[in-house]
Amino acid sequence: MPPGARRPPQPPRPRSSRSRPSPIPPRRRKGPPVTENPKKPGPIAEMLAPVAGFGVTFANLFRPVVTEQYPFEKVPTKPRYHGRHQLNRYPDGLEKCIGCELCAWACPADAIYVEGGDNADLPEGAHVSPGERYGRVYQINYLRCIFCGLCIEACPTRALTMTNDYELAGPTREGMIFEKDDLLAPLREGMLAGPHPMVEGTEDLEYYRGEITGPTQAQVDWVRERRPDDASLDAAAKATVAAPDANGGTR
Repeated sequence: MPPGARRPPQPPRPRSSRSRPSPIPPRRRKGPPVTENPKKPGPIAEMLAPVAGFGVTFANLFRPVVTEQYPFEKVPTKPRYHGRHQLNRYPDGLEKCIGCELCAWACPADAIYVEGGDNADLPEGAHVSPGERYGRVYQINYLRCIFCGLCIEACPTRALTMTNDYELAGPTREGMIFEKDDLLAPLREGMLAGPHPMVEGTEDLEYYRGEITGPTQAQVDWVRERRPDDASLDAAAKATVAAPDANGGTR
């Protein structure tokens, strides 16, 4: 072909059948074929159809009743149930909460509010909790709490635990915000109500180790001198123990 001449148009090539995608065969249904006119049930089957529909109801009529008659009959919860919170005490009556606010930081629902106070501000060497600080303000908003238990995991002194109490309903929103007095554990037999000094010759480390087993006579005398009408004096005086020495024994 001379230069500059146009090449004649070529006829289109026929497409090969191999290049075409093969159609997807339709899926076959399993089971017997569906007929357009199903067989109509007989009169006896139509009469017994409602009875068959209530078969589950009739079968459960003769089984034992398992309905819990709450609130007249209360079923005990599991031992590790996450219920209402509680602020615990040491055996001599001092509070375990040191106002560190770690529980408030760990709460994913922002339901806990804590304000710490200094034991040094209390008169005459009194303590609310061992060490330098104590929980002056403690609030839990149970309208926000999701009972996840992260707050008790974050507590370094095991001051905050969760009880099995699940009855937390109330008529007002203000009543669902529990204050420190609502959460503080009651005094057990032999505990001395605070504030009062720590066990003589000890520091907060002895409390954390569990070496304090009860109030001493010096603590009872301190409270008797300043609060002679304290209701916990008589029981604490009967349960006095000796202060531990430096070697872990008693004096």
